[in-house]
Amino acid sequence: MSTVTLIILLAALAAMAGLVIAPSVRQGRRGDLPVRSLPPEAREQYAARWAGLQERFVDSPGWALREADRLLGALAVDRGYPAESEEKRMDALSVRHPDEIDGYRRLHAMAARVDQGGTDTERMREALVAARPLFEQLVRAQPHDQRPLPRLVPPRREGQQGRIPRQRLGPAADH
Repeated sequence: MSTVTLIILLAALAAMAGLVIAPSVRQGRRGDLPVRSLPPEAREQYAARWAGLQERFVDSPGWALREADRLLGALAVDRGYPAESEEKRMDALSVRHPDEIDGYRRLHAMAARVDQGGTDTERMREALVAARPLFEQLVRAQPHDQRPLPRLVPPRREGQQGRIPRQRLGPAADH
């Protein structure tokens, strides 16, 4: 076996070991990540700002996308995630929120492309929607927070058709 073949084989084994070991090391760091309390007023302000940028999306999708990216980053920093760089913050977020981080990455990448033009409004909407679960996770009351904030989006029950149940208002409503 030649030296080059041996080096390639060792590099491949090291890469495979990294794929197996890296997730467990990252999961081990989960307990090391501090999550700060967020006062109810701050959670309410973040929720109001998110709702506002969603409303403005129709008139100004690029602005709303960039604002959502900034807002999510600020919320993560307020919760105790690294402020030094976007890369470190996303890496730390991926440890605690592995299912939601891809939506934030998508939003961040799309927000960076908005200024370059040629960004499809539907893709911007999809990126904003994809980032919402992480926002909801971060803004939601944690055990160490003082009081819970109501959910932004009601949970959907399995089999629910999305219709509004009829509300009975009294005898006059039966006309």
